[in-house]
Amino acid sequence: MEKTQKKLGIIAGGGILPQILIRHCQNTGREYFVLAVENNADKELFTPDIPHQWIRIGQAGTGFKMMHEQNAQEIVMIGTIHRPSLADLVPDLRTAAFFARIGLKALGDDGILRALVKEIESDNFRVVGIHEVLPDLLVKQGVLTKAKPDKQALADIARGIEVGLELGRLDVGQSVVVQQGLVLGVEGIEGTDKLIERCGTYQRKGTGGVLVKLRKPQQDMRIDLPTIGTKTIENMHNAGLRGVAVHAGNALIVNEKEVIDLADKYKMFIVGIEPTEEIK
Repeated sequence: MEKTQKKLGIIAGGGILPQILIRHCQNTGREYFVLAVENNADKELFTPDIPHQWIRIGQAGTGFKMMHEQNAQEIVMIGTIHRPSLADLVPDLRTAAFFARIGLKALGDDGILRALVKEIESDNFRVVGIHEVLPDLLVKQGVLTKAKPDKQALADIARGIEVGLELGRLDVGQSVVVQQGLVLGVEGIEGTDKLIERCGTYQRKGTGGVLVKLRKPQQDMRIDLPTIGTKTIENMHNAGLRGVAVHAGNALIVNEKEVIDLADKYKMFIVGIEPTEEIK
């Protein structure tokens, strides 16, 4: 292990990303400790050989104390977090004080997460993004698949970018589905998978729709980056969508080869886009 690598504290939600990050630490010899969020993180992942503790969303004070006891210096927040139940939200004193301070300043997910980053760093930790640890996860610019977006798809992507950027500025969601110029749906509380499923029932005859997934303009790169994986592609195929445009350098692609191979199998396109530049 390089001397410059500091012990990594991982706050783990659901999905495969925590597993990928843990495997990376194991393979590179980097020291790590995981706080696994109850009702979100995968129980099967946390075997006795993985240094971890389970924690409720409302236990910020306990979590900070554990990270200090474990001598973690850098913190990564990774994985999906479902909307908590009332039982999950019963706060300890640190969490209650946190929500009292931010009050109505954080009405959306991004506002809460940015406030949380500030809170963590006030406790002498450094918050890092998973892309700083695993830069290969970032989506590359350009067409990644055999299939390419045609003229109609490019027009739908342009419309999706226009709507997606406004959606992001309002801190509502990261994803938009567009078909033949018509916005079929925008992401809200339900997440991308449910958005895709819902929009599959709205599609018109003719060429299928496209999914556009962008980082919010004000979003901190270290938290909650847009992400696609094989599940995204399967859901899109089942819903009749023809491709996805993802924010290049600002979004994650999990298991890139498997994702591209699956998209090629279904003759779907994946394109990494910079919202201000023309797709080539």
